[in-house]
Amino acid sequence: MTAHTASPMTAAETALMDAYTQQLGDLPGDGAVLSARDTLISELKASGLPTRRVEAWHYTDLRALLRSIPAFDATAFARGVEPLVAGSAVLRVVGGHADGSNAPEGLTVTTYAQSLLSGTAAGDLAARGDDDAIGQLNGSFVRDGLEISLADDSALAQPLELQLVQGAGQSHLRFPVTFGMRSRATVIERHLSQSETGALVSSVSDLIIEDGADVTWILVQEQGAADTHLGQLNFELGADAQFRLFVINAGGKLVRQEVHGVVNGEGSDFKLRAVNLMGGESHTDLTFTLGHDVPNTTSTEIIRNVVFDRARGVFQGQIRVAQDAQKTDAKMACNTLLLSDEADFSAKPELEIFADDVQCGHGATVIDLNPTHLYYLQARGIPEKRARQMLINAFVDEVVEELEEEALVAALEGIIEGWLDSHA
Repeated sequence: MTAHTASPMTAAETALMDAYTQQLGDLPGDGAVLSARDTLISELKASGLPTRRVEAWHYTDLRALLRSIPAFDATAFARGVEPLVAGSAVLRVVGGHADGSNAPEGLTVTTYAQSLLSGTAAGDLAARGDDDAIGQLNGSFVRDGLEISLADDSALAQPLELQLVQGAGQSHLRFPVTFGMRSRATVIERHLSQSETGALVSSVSDLIIEDGADVTWILVQEQGAADTHLGQLNFELGADAQFRLFVINAGGKLVRQEVHGVVNGEGSDFKLRAVNLMGGESHTDLTFTLGHDVPNTTSTEIIRNVVFDRARGVFQGQIRVAQDAQKTDAKMACNTLLLSDEADFSAKPELEIFADDVQCGHGATVIDLNPTHLYYLQARGIPEKRARQMLINAFVDEVVEELEEEALVAALEGIIEGWLDSHA
């Protein structure tokens, strides 16, 4: 008989359990919500933070990487900023507190704190599975967010920016969003930090995109250099719906952004475009799963990564094609510029196919800048730093330029160029 003993809790795990006990009386929610919270924190305590032994976390050992937890600070200073694109409608969550006022026409908006207090959010808080550490953590501590619904046949005249600004301490947010049938919208989910001391942010967005809807969602993460960002975006795609998701990771010390989708309506199309910028000793993980569950659907995913210094990056991508999902067309590519001998990037693209009439493929490349291209630019009087930046820009701008809105393209290119000015 072999005896198994549980590993002692790390300092971060102990701090999380203590924080839950300390905050329990202040966390919003009725009896059902509090019961759901208790279940989630118990699951997290029993399993511990995931390690390399958990397949979904093999390249991001959260137990080892998350070494400390900042205290929750209700007085932490933070303030809203100008929108990324001039003229956008803005809904703000500043310092963990949501403001659902001034919503544009066609949108119904309530704060998630209201849903927690009324108990209607209890069903949202269940984890996706045993390895859903982000869902467990967020559901245990979530205090606010925005619940958004766009009516059938409505169109937003301008982009909607969900501006999520964090000071010191912790912030745990949730965003259930429903796009009605044949609706059209562009949404920017923008994470910013105004603290240099290190914050812990978890954010879960649950999107339902109904039949015939046309949605562009831009997720921009610019946390501080000492911050931990644990994000999750889940979506369900209806028949003949179009969903374009752009992810820009340009900040954070420890970042795990998950994207989990289910294509359950025929004729639908999903596109993922992502740019991950990594420098210093940061660790950035983009993990993606997509299930094609019905026939005649398409998806394409293009991931571009730029890695400097001693940074570590991860892309895990899995496409699952169900037995009934004939005529699926799914393609995934992960391309990485590894610009330091001490940098590291792990790519794990996967296809799991049970149908026999499909067109599916995946690939991954890891390269350095082409010295011939660099020499060509320098021979024409361009300094080496500027030449390197031009080549890196060309590598990632190809993805960003797929957006049709010129102002949005310019804004995202500005974020990328600003990051490269500091790191290239």
